[in-house]
Amino acid sequence: MTDAPFVRPDMQAFLDGLAAMAGPTLAELTLGEARASYIALHGMADRPARELAVIRDLTCPGPAGGIPLRLYDARETREAGPVITFYHGGGFVIGDLDTHHNLCTEIAALMDLPVVAVDYRLAPEHPFPAAIEDCEAATRWVASSPSELERKATGVVPIGDSAGGNAAIVVSQLLGAKPADVPVALQVPIFPLASDANGSASLEQFDDGFLLTKASIEFFDAAYKAERSDPRGFPILGDHSIAPPTIVATASLDPIRDSGREYAKALIEAGRSVVYLEMQGVTHSFTNIRAAVPSTQGDLERIIAAMKMMLETA
Repeated sequence: MTDAPFVRPDMQAFLDGLAAMAGPTLAELTLGEARASYIALHGMADRPARELAVIRDLTCPGPAGGIPLRLYDARETREAGPVITFYHGGGFVIGDLDTHHNLCTEIAALMDLPVVAVDYRLAPEHPFPAAIEDCEAATRWVASSPSELERKATGVVPIGDSAGGNAAIVVSQLLGAKPADVPVALQVPIFPLASDANGSASLEQFDDGFLLTKASIEFFDAAYKAERSDPRGFPILGDHSIAPPTIVATASLDPIRDSGREYAKALIEAGRSVVYLEMQGVTHSFTNIRAAVPSTQGDLERIIAAMKMMLETA
């Protein structure tokens, strides 16, 4: 019998509170209810949004029409520099600009860089690879320094959590194979699904009771329908020799933790520049529960510090 994993006290209190609510599982909800519950969870658990000089909705062209975006910047105007492109989590099924609004304001404030969040198409209405096509199109648009952005990009920094972490890796691979107008300066997949989690030790150990469940992963997987042999679905299959400088962040109590570990290992073995951070005692989605689990603010700040260091040494 394995020893019980370390859980931070504030993380345990949050998990106990969720367990006491004893509501239906994600798979038992309608699609509309699942999406509403995700908004409600982040609204309840995350820290308030920061006030910024610029928070503006934009639209860019996409393969199936306009893609909604949201620009965040702590400065009204700024000189040329990197632009962060953010892709939200939610299994490519739930989530939108509002579920990750507070987090995006925090990243923009702490990094003192522009952030452009991408509201990509969701499954099951738009299964794989619709989300990836939108994320790629939006990132190429940002890289072109369009007049609507009112900012000159010298590089792009794809970042995202969970499914968004998957998108960050895939977009970086696509832009590595077919460069955009400016290079990928850094990629930051946060608790990403980079490889198939089925059969992994972390999925079995943390299958239930640690925020993200095995049943939820199966629900997302069935809706998104990513091809098992396609690197756009599982970027562990992609070309790691062209990977940009990378920060991989995982959570020790995450059922898809081992997927992130596997991706970081693949980059190290390919000789790429990698910072690997595993946050101990916290679950999946730790970046979006910073009010309910106050210690996770420090985890986000560790990622931000690594981002600043990597960009300064690039």
